[in-house]
Amino acid sequence: MRIVIQRVTHASVTIGQQVKSAIGPGMLILVGIEAADTTADADWLIHKVIGLRIFDDEQGVMNRDIVQAAGDILVVSQFTLMASYKKGNRPSWFRAAPHDISVPLYEYFCAHLSEALGRPVGTGEFGADMQVSLLNDGPVTICMDTKNKE
Repeated sequence: MRIVIQRVTHASVTIGQQVKSAIGPGMLILVGIEAADTTADADWLIHKVIGLRIFDDEQGVMNRDIVQAAGDILVVSQFTLMASYKKGNRPSWFRAAPHDISVPLYEYFCAHLSEALGRPVGTGEFGADMQVSLLNDGPVTICMDTKNKE
């Protein structure tokens, strides 16, 4: 699994002119899933996301995690994170997991992330054409890949 985390002041996902989810200060997380990914990968990412200290404390130092900052989370599936670009200029998506693997793992990630956060996370709609709006705060953007845990 591969995720991109952006610390945001606000973010939303719109599908067909209707806002599906919107959050205030917190994290926008884009999620890419490949066929070899498992719930163990999702669990590792959830642990890292919840413990990631990217929110300012009273001294303005990034020393608080999402729970301490009382931040929100919006999770959006994004198969394009699994792009292969080694040959030519047109990306290939062969690494992206098919729906029968990716949908359950995306739902698992969102449900267990909600449990770890202690409240619901916002989501997009898997496979939909979505418009994602955000205001990156900092900017702070962090990429994580379960294939590069060290």
